[in-house]
Amino acid sequence: MKRQKYHYGEDPSQWGELFLPDAAEPQGVVVVIHGGYWRSQYGAELGEPLAKDLAAHGVAAWNLEYRRAGNGGGWPHTFADVLAGIDKLRDVAGEHGLGLDRVVALGHSAGGHLAVWAAGRSRLAQLGAPEADRQLERKNGGAAVHLTGVVSQSGLLNLAEAERLNLSNGAVSNFLGGSSDKYPKRHKYADPMSAAPLRVPVYAVHTTEDDTVPLSQSEAYSVAAKASGAPVQLLKLPGDHFALIDPKTPAYRKCRELVQQLVG
Repeated sequence: MKRQKYHYGEDPSQWGELFLPDAAEPQGVVVVIHGGYWRSQYGAELGEPLAKDLAAHGVAAWNLEYRRAGNGGGWPHTFADVLAGIDKLRDVAGEHGLGLDRVVALGHSAGGHLAVWAAGRSRLAQLGAPEADRQLERKNGGAAVHLTGVVSQSGLLNLAEAERLNLSNGAVSNFLGGSSDKYPKRHKYADPMSAAPLRVPVYAVHTTEDDTVPLSQSEAYSVAAKASGAPVQLLKLPGDHFALIDPKTPAYRKCRELVQQLVG
């Protein structure tokens, strides 16, 4: 297995690490987006075991780091970083001969939020994109890397409800720089519920013993997306919040299987 780190910006947190399988022609590319309630104390080390495992099973994996709340991220920089980090794959793919016709995202917890949110980037302009994201889209000139599918692992997919429940001691307001009462437009822009229906398949995977992100987060998104005709599936699997990012568990192996289906 080969691995190589690339920076997509000047900040120390603006990088991704590519894990390449030994196979000559990898089966698609997966963007691994870690969680941690968007806080800076949690980083890409959470995604590394998944990226290694995916590469070991024939999929090129891009383990993405980004600025979080507490180290220069939050509103609006985390959003710009995730889009720029995904777009960096254009350069990385060219260097390694990777095809970008099938690029899926695997995101855990807050990373699940960012993965589903990024899959709706074509809808962001109508949701009032901040200047940083508008500049990125203008720079790309329509040549952005678009996700073709998402596996959300216990993702925070209903930000309005997450704020109401005060999950992780006000994580949503901390991430977005204030409450939805104070900043309604940015909360709407950031909420995956706002961009439904997506045109790409989304697997909303959630563990039944998750006491970190309520199952209702994936349920609410799935109901809303299905009602609007989106290709979304809700999967409830046994295990706790972290079973989904432990390569030794059946819950994670199901996520890997879903990724392989999406890139296959």
